[in-house]
This record gives sequence, structure tokens and C-alpha cells, in this order.
Amino acid sequence: MATATSSDDEMSIGLPRRQLGRPPQHLLTTLLGDYWLDTERMLPSAALVHLVGEFDVTPVAVRAALARLQRRGLLSSEKRGRNTFYGLTEPARRTLRHGAQRIVSFGRDTEAWDGMWTVVAFSLPETRRNIRHVVRRRLRWFGFAPLYDGLWVSPRAKPEETRDELVALDVDSASVMRATELPAGEELRPLLSAWDLDALRTEYDDFLGEHEPLLDDVRLGRIGAADALLRRTTLMDAYRRFPSLDPELPDSLMPVDWPRQRTTETFVEIYDSLGALAAVRVRQVVAQFADELTPFVQHHTVQQMVHGWPDP
Repeated sequence: MATATSSDDEMSIGLPRRQLGRPPQHLLTTLLGDYWLDTERMLPSAALVHLVGEFDVTPVAVRAALARLQRRGLLSSEKRGRNTFYGLTEPARRTLRHGAQRIVSFGRDTEAWDGMWTVVAFSLPETRRNIRHVVRRRLRWFGFAPLYDGLWVSPRAKPEETRDELVALDVDSASVMRATELPAGEELRPLLSAWDLDALRTEYDDFLGEHEPLLDDVRLGRIGAADALLRRTTLMDAYRRFPSLDPELPDSLMPVDWPRQRTTETFVEIYDSLGALAAVRVRQVVAQFADELTPFVQHHTVQQMVHGWPDP
């Protein structure tokens, strides 16, 4: 089973923020998380430059991204002669494993909702305004959304985990509650309005519009190794947003044609089907610079990540 990371680990290693397009820092963390998570060995920088170059990123941009990820604590490096080698740090591996497990577990919760909401109320003084974005980011990661400023709600978040997270962030002016919702009627605001469901449906529709047409090619084996790497990485980058956008809002609250299950099924089939082919392409790239490292390139299926990884 993957080891859950602490907030200290995640804050200290400084995972790159999501941006539009394919920023090289984000590509590097996705690729290393998908194919280089089970080993402490280091890859030559030239291999990483070439690998990210598959996505039309320039060598200068990749090397700058490597340096930034090292400063963030995600990567360690060492010099061997004239060559530089990079590897994931142990906190980074824990964080990436925990994050991957959360991403691929999304949409698989079959437990009936008990009708209870977890509610967090907090207040941070001006002297601590620098931590506000960290608290909000972590609450979103746990499945919360802001109903009002300083009042966040979630139908799925576990109150004990939420409390422990706030304590770890040293937020003492906060309260965690469990509550039921009275019918809002036309006069009051329903708790579900904390999420913009129209915008969320658009995100789902966009994902399906881009990736669902690939299913036929995947099923008929019409995808080559290089294309598999591009497609699988793009798929993961697109899908990983949904646990923060939609914290598995209960089916009983959603429209009957809500596209979450269809999206999850599309992701799982493409991601798992292209894994072996994509790993072949990564090995081909690594072999050009360090053939002895190719056996350590591994991919994982959704089922493996949900239930944990073998020990490195």
C-alpha cells in the first residue's frame, strides 16, 4: 500500500503548480511518477532532456525545469565526470505515490453517502496571510469547496483527517464539524452550490471530447510506442484535475446523466492499455544514454496503484 505523505513533505518539496499547456516541470513530475517511481537510481540529464523533448519542449527549458525541481526538493542530483544525473528524493516518491493513488482512486467510491457534510470554519489573521493559499489548496485536495469565505464544505472528506491536516498546518483558529443540511428552498443557498456544476460538466465534456475518440485506436492496436507515451501522459495530466474539481459528489445529489463514471472508465481503459507501450518508448529513450538503466523503467496499472506498489 502506498504510504500517505505528510503535509510537511508536500510543502517542503514544492510540487509545481498546474498551468495551461505542458510546462516542463509538470511534464517531468508526471513522467517520473509514471515510469521511474520504483527506484532510487538516477537518470542522466541528457535522457530526461530527450524524454521531455518528445513533447516539443526545448533542451534549455528542460534543464531549467530540472534545476527548479531540485531547488523545490523534488529531485536530487550528482555529478559523474562531465555528466549530471537526477533522481527523485524520498519525500518526492512518497508524495507522488500518495497523489497517484488518490488520482486513480477517484470515481471508484461505491459507498452510499450517509447524508452528512464535513464543515470547516477557519480564520487566519493578516500576519498569517502567506499561509492562506496553502490551507485553501489543501482543503481542495481533501475535497472541500468554499461556501462562504472561511466556511468550506465537503460531502466526502473525513473529519479526523481534516482536523489532523489543519493541526499539521498550525491553523489553531479553526473548527471541524459534521452536519446535515435542511432543505434550502428558494430562500437559502444549498450546500451543493459551493461547486459550479455547469463549469464542472464542461470540464468532463472537454475531457471526453478529447480522449474518448482514442478508444477505437487503442482497442484495435493502432497506437505506436512513441504515440502511446504522448497520449498516456496527456491523459494523466488532464484527468488528475478531477479529484480537486469534483470530490466525488454523491450520485444522489447529481443529475442522472452526470458524466463522471463515463470519464473514469475512459481514463482507466486508455491509461492501462497504453502503459506497456509507453514504457517501451521510455526505455528506448533511456537506452540511448544509459542502457543499463532500462530494466528500472516500470509502469503501473490503475488497479496496482489503488492497492499499492511493490517495494522498490
